[in-house]
Amino acid sequence: MSQSYLSLGSNMGNRFEMLRQAVSQLSKSPSITVTRISSLYETDPVGFAEQEPFLNMVVQLETELDAFALLDVCQEIEKNLNRKRIVRWGPRTIDLDILLYNRDNIQSERLIVPHPRMDERAFVVVPLLEINPEFKVVDNFEADGVRLWKSYNNVETFLRDIQMES
Repeated sequence: MSQSYLSLGSNMGNRFEMLRQAVSQLSKSPSITVTRISSLYETDPVGFAEQEPFLNMVVQLETELDAFALLDVCQEIEKNLNRKRIVRWGPRTIDLDILLYNRDNIQSERLIVPHPRMDERAFVVVPLLEINPEFKVVDNFEADGVRLWKSYNNVETFLRDIQMES
Protein backbone atom coordinates (compact mmCIF):
# COMPACT_ATOMS: atom_id res chain seq x y z
CA MET A 1 0.00 0.00 0.00
CA SER A 2 1.32 3.45 -0.92
CA GLN A 3 0.70 6.77 0.79
CA SER A 4 0.07 9.97 -1.13
CA TYR A 5 -0.91 13.58 -0.46
CA LEU A 6 -3.10 15.50 -2.89
CA SER A 7 -3.85 19.20 -3.07
CA LEU A 8 -7.40 20.13 -4.09
CA GLY A 9 -8.63 23.58 -5.06
CA SER A 10 -11.65 25.30 -6.60
CA ASN A 11 -12.65 28.87 -7.38
CA MET A 12 -15.65 28.49 -9.69
CA GLY A 13 -19.26 27.83 -8.78
CA ASN A 14 -19.95 26.29 -5.38
CA ARG A 15 -16.32 25.78 -4.39
CA PHE A 16 -17.17 23.70 -1.32
CA GLU A 17 -19.38 21.37 -3.32
CA MET A 18 -16.66 20.86 -5.92
CA LEU A 19 -14.18 19.87 -3.18
CA ARG A 20 -16.74 17.63 -1.49
CA GLN A 21 -17.55 15.87 -4.75
CA ALA A 22 -13.86 15.39 -5.55
CA VAL A 23 -13.18 13.83 -2.13
CA SER A 24 -16.30 11.69 -2.49
CA GLN A 25 -15.14 10.39 -5.87
CA LEU A 26 -11.68 9.66 -4.47
CA SER A 27 -13.30 7.79 -1.56
CA LYS A 28 -15.42 5.70 -3.93
CA SER A 29 -12.44 4.57 -5.97
CA PRO A 30 -11.89 0.88 -5.10
CA SER A 31 -8.11 1.25 -4.81
CA ILE A 32 -8.07 4.46 -2.73
CA THR A 33 -8.77 5.12 0.96
CA VAL A 34 -8.86 8.77 2.04
CA THR A 35 -7.30 8.66 5.51
CA ARG A 36 -7.09 12.35 6.50
CA ILE A 37 -8.29 15.72 5.29
CA SER A 38 -7.13 19.19 6.19
CA SER A 39 -9.35 22.09 7.03
CA LEU A 40 -10.56 24.18 4.12
CA TYR A 41 -8.67 27.41 3.46
CA GLU A 42 -9.74 30.38 1.39
CA THR A 43 -6.73 31.60 -0.53
CA ASP A 44 -5.74 34.39 -2.86
CA PRO A 45 -5.10 33.33 -6.46
CA VAL A 46 -1.48 32.79 -7.53
CA GLY A 47 -0.16 33.50 -11.02
CA PHE A 48 -3.26 34.83 -12.77
CA ALA A 49 -4.55 37.31 -10.16
CA GLU A 50 -7.75 38.49 -11.90
CA GLN A 51 -10.00 35.73 -10.57
CA GLU A 52 -12.04 34.74 -7.54
CA PRO A 53 -10.41 33.38 -4.34
CA PHE A 54 -9.88 29.64 -4.08
CA LEU A 55 -10.95 27.11 -1.49
CA ASN A 56 -8.04 24.72 -0.95
CA MET A 57 -7.38 21.60 1.07
CA VAL A 58 -5.00 18.65 1.25
CA VAL A 59 -5.98 14.99 1.58
CA GLN A 60 -3.85 12.06 2.68
CA LEU A 61 -4.67 8.74 1.10
CA GLU A 62 -3.56 5.15 0.90
CA THR A 63 -3.71 3.45 -2.45
CA GLU A 64 -2.85 0.28 -4.31
CA LEU A 65 -2.41 2.37 -7.47
CA ASP A 66 0.96 3.43 -8.79
CA ALA A 67 1.52 7.18 -9.13
CA PHE A 68 0.53 7.29 -12.81
CA ALA A 69 -2.70 5.37 -12.24
CA LEU A 70 -3.46 7.76 -9.36
CA LEU A 71 -2.86 10.68 -11.73
CA ASP A 72 -5.35 9.09 -14.16
CA VAL A 73 -7.96 8.92 -11.37
CA CYS A 74 -7.33 12.58 -10.47
CA GLN A 75 -7.68 13.69 -14.09
CA GLU A 76 -10.86 11.65 -14.49
CA ILE A 77 -12.35 13.37 -11.42
CA GLU A 78 -11.38 16.76 -12.88
CA LYS A 79 -13.11 15.78 -16.13
CA ASN A 80 -16.23 14.59 -14.25
CA LEU A 81 -16.39 17.97 -12.48
CA ASN A 82 -16.04 19.93 -15.75
CA ARG A 83 -12.46 21.12 -15.35
CA LYS A 84 -11.46 23.14 -18.43
CA ARG A 85 -7.77 23.92 -19.02
CA ILE A 86 -8.06 27.30 -20.76
CA VAL A 87 -5.74 29.71 -18.91
CA ARG A 88 -2.64 28.49 -17.05
CA TRP A 89 -3.21 29.13 -13.34
CA GLY A 90 -6.65 30.46 -14.28
CA PRO A 91 -10.09 29.82 -12.80
CA ARG A 92 -11.15 26.21 -12.40
CA THR A 93 -14.04 24.18 -11.07
CA ILE A 94 -11.57 21.75 -9.52
CA ASP A 95 -7.86 21.05 -9.45
CA LEU A 96 -6.24 17.90 -8.04
CA ASP A 97 -2.45 17.73 -7.80
CA ILE A 98 -0.32 14.89 -6.49
CA LEU A 99 2.05 16.50 -3.99
CA LEU A 100 3.83 13.44 -2.61
CA TYR A 101 3.76 9.73 -3.40
CA ASN A 102 5.53 7.71 -0.71
CA ARG A 103 9.04 9.15 -0.73
CA ASP A 104 9.35 8.68 -4.47
CA ASN A 105 11.01 11.09 -6.86
CA ILE A 106 9.27 10.92 -10.22
CA GLN A 107 10.36 12.93 -13.26
CA SER A 108 8.29 12.41 -16.40
CA GLU A 109 6.39 14.47 -18.95
CA ARG A 110 3.12 13.56 -17.25
CA LEU A 111 4.09 13.76 -13.60
CA ILE A 112 6.69 15.31 -11.32
CA VAL A 113 6.70 14.22 -7.67
CA PRO A 114 7.28 15.83 -5.26
CA HIS A 115 5.22 18.59 -6.84
CA PRO A 116 7.83 21.08 -8.12
CA ARG A 117 6.32 24.26 -6.64
CA MET A 118 4.56 22.95 -3.55
CA ASP A 119 6.96 24.45 -1.00
CA GLU A 120 6.48 27.91 -2.57
CA ARG A 121 2.70 27.84 -2.21
CA ALA A 122 1.10 28.65 1.11
CA PHE A 123 -2.21 27.22 -0.10
CA VAL A 124 -0.46 23.83 -0.25
CA VAL A 125 1.96 24.04 2.67
CA VAL A 126 -0.50 25.29 5.33
CA PRO A 127 -3.04 22.44 4.90
CA LEU A 128 -0.26 19.88 4.39
CA LEU A 129 1.37 20.91 7.68
CA GLU A 130 -2.00 20.62 9.40
CA ILE A 131 -2.29 16.90 8.57
CA ASN A 132 1.45 16.15 8.52
CA PRO A 133 3.34 18.44 10.94
CA GLU A 134 6.58 16.57 10.17
CA PHE A 135 6.67 17.96 6.62
CA LYS A 136 9.77 20.16 6.25
CA VAL A 137 9.22 23.67 4.91
CA VAL A 138 11.70 26.04 3.34
CA ASP A 139 13.29 28.75 5.47
CA ASN A 140 11.41 32.06 5.59
CA PHE A 141 8.09 30.42 4.63
CA GLU A 142 5.20 32.90 4.77
CA ALA A 143 1.53 31.95 4.89
CA ASP A 144 0.24 35.19 3.39
CA GLY A 145 -3.12 35.04 1.63
CA VAL A 146 -4.34 31.86 3.39
CA ARG A 147 -7.39 32.11 5.67
CA LEU A 148 -9.06 29.26 7.58
CA TRP A 149 -12.51 28.72 6.07
CA LYS A 150 -13.82 25.64 7.94
CA SER A 151 -12.39 22.72 9.94
CA TYR A 152 -13.51 19.09 9.95
CA ASN A 153 -12.80 16.28 12.41
CA ASN A 154 -12.87 13.52 9.81
CA VAL A 155 -13.59 12.59 6.21
CA GLU A 156 -17.13 11.33 6.92
CA THR A 157 -18.21 14.63 8.52
CA PHE A 158 -16.84 16.53 5.54
CA LEU A 159 -18.66 14.32 3.05
CA ARG A 160 -21.98 14.69 4.93
CA ASP A 161 -21.74 18.48 5.19
CA ILE A 162 -23.76 20.63 2.84
CA GLN A 163 -22.54 24.20 2.41
CA MET A 164 -24.40 26.81 0.44
CA GLU A 165 -22.18 29.40 -1.21
CA SER A 166 -23.39 32.47 -3.00
